Amino acid sequence: MKPATTVRQELESYLNRSGLTLQQFSEMTGINQGTISAMLSGYRQISIHNLDLITEGMGLEQGALYEIYLEECLRGVPLHWRRLGPFIRRCAELDKLGCLEQLVQAVADRLSYMPVLFATAEQFFREGKRKAAALLYHCVAECEKYQHSERLALSRYRLFTIHLGEDQEENLRAAVLFEDYVDRLDEGVQLDALKDLADVYASLHQWDRVQSLAEKLEQKATIRYRHRVNRKRKEAMDKGASRPELFYLLYAYLLKANVCDARQEYAQALEYVTLYSDDALHGIAASDKEEQRVVEQFQEWGRANAYVYRLMLGEVQVLADYADWVASNVQEVVPAMYRILHAANQFGLNVDYLLDRFGVHLTYKERSCRFGQYNTQIVADQYVRYLCELAQYYFRTRRYEMGFRQLFEGMELALRFNHESMLIRCVRLFEKFRHEASREVQDQYKHLFCEVEKNYEKKNVLVDHT
Repeated sequence: MKPATTVRQELESYLNRSGLTLQQFSEMTGINQGTISAMLSGYRQISIHNLDLITEGMGLEQGALYEIYLEECLRGVPLHWRRLGPFIRRCAELDKLGCLEQLVQAVADRLSYMPVLFATAEQFFREGKRKAAALLYHCVAECEKYQHSERLALSRYRLFTIHLGEDQEENLRAAVLFEDYVDRLDEGVQLDALKDLADVYASLHQWDRVQSLAEKLEQKATIRYRHRVNRKRKEAMDKGASRPELFYLLYAYLLKANVCDARQEYAQALEYVTLYSDDALHGIAASDKEEQRVVEQFQEWGRANAYVYRLMLGEVQVLADYADWVASNVQEVVPAMYRILHAANQFGLNVDYLLDRFGVHLTYKERSCRFGQYNTQIVADQYVRYLCELAQYYFRTRRYEMGFRQLFEGMELALRFNHESMLIRCVRLFEKFRHEASREVQDQYKHLFCEVEKNYEKKNVLVDHT
């Protein structure tokens, strides 16, 4: 079936309306007059470059003729990469994702295009064009799902990272879909993948999964680190992880400490701290500036976490030193105050002075360290947990109005992040102190709880239709 119009017809109509000659339009656009004539007569295909020049010459928005051009491209004319590649790139640049999806679907049955499609996706990924890259990765993954190739595994890994966002249940779904592909990745890339998976499961408080992934990360990082001395540095990093192998080895110990922390095994957590932050690092030595930076960061984390675990063991005298450390590392104020409030609630401490001292920094925002931005899911989880501990602290000290205010903020954020475990914790905390809530506060809670129910009803509908 022919399209209702074509680019050629659009151009002819424009020239008739405007009264422009081919020579004049050629001078306006920079396209050779003979080329324009050949395109109008149908003897020459229109390239995406010339299409952009024609669109600009007609005074239209960039990409305005892409849908029409796409219909022409899909009318049975063989799609060669020389024509397809530039069109895909321009669709990505102009965020014409509908056109891009149709283009990708049109070549989905051509396995010979998968390597170049994957390479283009990788380029988009590096350039930050994540939505466009996802369409290409999905096509590669679907077309090669029976190939068991590294390209398939890497496409699945990219889709996993692209789909991570604020919705914790969507993050869990993305992690579960990807996890079976980890072992198919190149050994170096596996290190990043295992770390990313562990971070997602940690944000969801699925500590058994974190423990399993940490053990796997430790095993693989240890092997690569020990064999590094027998390889050239460049070879060690080729096709591999985004950081030195030493980082992943120490990160595995950090994850294991976090698991012990979640299980309230603080003495065991302290033992893991010595593995990733002891001055000697148990015989591990940094070989260059990059690894030295890794060592320094883990020693910094270890110093802070040692304070936390000792505090949770009842050594309240470390609180002053910990507070001084926090003052020198304001990026860590929110998770630090979460732990301080947790200890305060457990041991009956008054930490109002610390809330005043760090109040200006106690907001939800992105955080970074020597290695870049922290995982978004963990940052969100830590902030909601901080709000819950703060609410409980105010309840314990009979400042109920302030407590309900913090609790409701935590509920709203947990609802926004679709963070089920924290929503349940907020609800339980409210019910424990419901008798202290005014009628206005109870009405506010009822409104929030209705939003929670709507959210779950919506999820159930989506599940029933999948």
